[in-house]
Amino acid sequence: LELNTMAAILAMMFTFIFFCSSSLAATITYNVLTMGAKPDGKTDSTKAFLTAWASACALAKPATIYVPPGRYLLRAAYFGGQNCKNPAITLRVDGTLVAPSDYRVIGNAGSWLKFESVSGVSIYGGTLDGQGSGLWACKASGRNCPSGATTLAFYSSNNIVINGLTSLNSQRFHIVMDGCHNAKLQAVKVSASGGSPNTDGIHLQSSSGVTILNSDIRTGDDCISIGPGNSNLWIETISCGPGHGISIGSLGWDLQEPGVQNVTVKDVTFTGTQNGVRIKTWSRASNGFVKGVLFQHIVMVNVDNPVIINQNYCPDDHNCPNQVSGVKISDVSYDNIHGTSGTQVAVKFYCSKEHPCSGIRLEDINLTYKDQTAKASCVNADGTALGSVQPTSCL
Repeated sequence: LELNTMAAILAMMFTFIFFCSSSLAATITYNVLTMGAKPDGKTDSTKAFLTAWASACALAKPATIYVPPGRYLLRAAYFGGQNCKNPAITLRVDGTLVAPSDYRVIGNAGSWLKFESVSGVSIYGGTLDGQGSGLWACKASGRNCPSGATTLAFYSSNNIVINGLTSLNSQRFHIVMDGCHNAKLQAVKVSASGGSPNTDGIHLQSSSGVTILNSDIRTGDDCISIGPGNSNLWIETISCGPGHGISIGSLGWDLQEPGVQNVTVKDVTFTGTQNGVRIKTWSRASNGFVKGVLFQHIVMVNVDNPVIINQNYCPDDHNCPNQVSGVKISDVSYDNIHGTSGTQVAVKFYCSKEHPCSGIRLEDINLTYKDQTAKASCVNADGTALGSVQPTSCL
């Protein structure tokens, strides 16, 4: 009996060791230094990163690309997954990736670091320094400048994880998810000057199943912007400011445009932002829509427009004068929103004359302006107010 028991224990130990060894051996790591990258911030390391990517893609089992501490200069880099055999590539970044100091080098590239048609890509840690201040100054001067590059973009990709990433001073948008499904962004930090143009922190377009958690975004445009065609989004525990707030829109530029639905934004603190929670649409004909949105547990600290729906968006009366928005907005709830407004009118619902907002729901709202209850203003909006609502609802 003892011999049988000992044999069984040895068999279990062998099985355990075998599977552990197999698991450890399953992941191959490619260090960018061995591919020729130089951590001096001056030597172009683009080729080394692309070589590491190609090597990982060629494997049919999980692989890790490791970026040790240091600064790595990269030009515009394209990470394609069209021919990737690998179902799980992890980029573990302990260093900083640096864009060229001359903004013209990547200024018309569209994206600095672009991933397309990838699946199962995870990015852990690291800092991306877009060095965008030179381009911002160019734009401020009124000179002829490049449009600017998005720092990190994912297109037509699935099952993406971004955890612990920092993005600094992007030329344009910091992070873009376009045509992506099932993505989780967590503990992301975005930092750019409050005056930096078009530097949205995280922009979502034509995507579904995207979750954004525990992130700190300070930038010159929207902290998070939600474009057409997005659904099933969950945004929670966000610190926003400076910036333009969290925006659904702009929507309704095109006549045939997919809508936005099933969006939850909760546990967000806005500090000194231009807007808090915003929905905006162009004053143009469109069959777009917004429905099934919840804004919950929101704190406003000196926010100019804490709660706003603007369906009259038409900068400089260009391309949309004398038109009304065709976007239909319905089933939008605002629950437990407290704090201070930077303007007297804290709640503004300026909805479409052609398609008035419907199903707007307010509950437990308490917004003040200079220690007095703020005001509300509504046009073409219909809904209900429940519980304590200050300012008094104009629905």
